[in-house]
Amino acid sequence: MALTPDQLSEFQAFAEKLADAAAAAIRPHFRTQIATENKSHSEFDPVTVADTAAEEAMRELIHAHYPTHGILGEEGGTHTGESPFTWVLDPIDGTRAFITGLPLWGTLIALNDGTQPILGLMNQPFTGERYIGSLHGAWLNGTRLKTRPCTSLTSARLMCTTPEMFNKLEYKEVFDTVAKQVQLLRFGGDCYAYCMLASGFVDVIIEAGLQPYDVQALIPIVEAAGGRLTRWDGSSAQDGGAVIACGDPELHYQLLELMSSVRAV
Repeated sequence: MALTPDQLSEFQAFAEKLADAAAAAIRPHFRTQIATENKSHSEFDPVTVADTAAEEAMRELIHAHYPTHGILGEEGGTHTGESPFTWVLDPIDGTRAFITGLPLWGTLIALNDGTQPILGLMNQPFTGERYIGSLHGAWLNGTRLKTRPCTSLTSARLMCTTPEMFNKLEYKEVFDTVAKQVQLLRFGGDCYAYCMLASGFVDVIIEAGLQPYDVQALIPIVEAAGGRLTRWDGSSAQDGGAVIACGDPELHYQLLELMSSVRAV
């Protein structure tokens, strides 16, 4: 859906209000002995009162200001709206980092126009960093972001939140094939790693098992900075799954070819 510059600016300003509301709910709990619940029966998938309070605050604002819009949130599920627009929310992407006191987490807010995410925001209230991506460009606190040129895998810096996400042999083989050829491999980061890619400090991120709310806000940030963020087969990553982000489009093309050849074996 085509938006006017004024409409996009209006939605961006509202996304920032959502980020402020989430930050107010989260800040009092960071680096405290906060209670943690496990949402999963098969693995440790933590959630805290900070997660739920932040999403509730954002949902209340959306219902009040854009009552016809839909909402997809990690904690509150799906609210189908009458409008094509859907706000996609992850109140704390990186809850494991949050409960261990590491500032490698953030609030993710995306606006999807019914076709694709057209606006993405990652807010880190502890460090005071706010990353925004749209057709206007990608920005960190008003400073334009640009990915770095890197067409050689041997010169690339690769990140992944955790190797545990490659729970299928096929996934692990693909990741290991790429990882053994890069200059540097680091684990951890969650959404923060994607913002570092948009900032020119990371070249490649390869992950699997993502949900729409894990990635939709990051797509506009990465791509407006000059990078690419897709599924492993090159299709849209907005529904999550196995994704790859590259700062350099040429390296992205090379890696899709390499990963395809490994998966075909």
